Amino acid sequence: MEERIIAAGFGGQGVMALGQLLTYAGMVEDKNVSWLPSYGPEMRGGTANCNVIISTEPVGSPVVVEATTALVLNKPSLDKFEDAVVPGGKLFINSSLIEQKAKRDDIDVYYVPANEIANEIGNDRTANMVMLGAYIEATKTVNVESIYEAFTKVFGEHRAHLLPINKEALEKGAESIRKQMALA
Repeated sequence: MEERIIAAGFGGQGVMALGQLLTYAGMVEDKNVSWLPSYGPEMRGGTANCNVIISTEPVGSPVVVEATTALVLNKPSLDKFEDAVVPGGKLFINSSLIEQKAKRDDIDVYYVPANEIANEIGNDRTANMVMLGAYIEATKTVNVESIYEAFTKVFGEHRAHLLPINKEALEKGAESIRKQMALA
């Protein structure tokens, strides 16, 4: 098993944290992992993406050219990374910020209203966790419990009090995917 993931959006959307959580969760599960961040010219508000690889085999390079999955949180990221997904791969689109539909029909596409769901649970900063929950539900690459365990490694003990709202965001993201799969 090798999952090659591109997570992308504007700086400040939590794309790097999403990638780090996946990476740490993979380590918790004794998988081979890599995380490679890439920032635009400015941090917050600029473009940001990261490459994550989670594998049962050794990882040769941290660079993801052909992604098995892309999680895109804004339209520029959809424009840039949709074509990087391999045929048969998965594309998760933040439909709260992206009205455009995917142009490909050789991949599985999931429309997740991440910002809308985050606002409904009372914290708009959890949109990245909504997307992460959707991804985990659809792929089962890591267990959600491993994400919980990784949370304080990524955010520190001083942010442990934020775990309950983030757990709720993960669950709501998973729920949105279960609903889409039921309709398919």
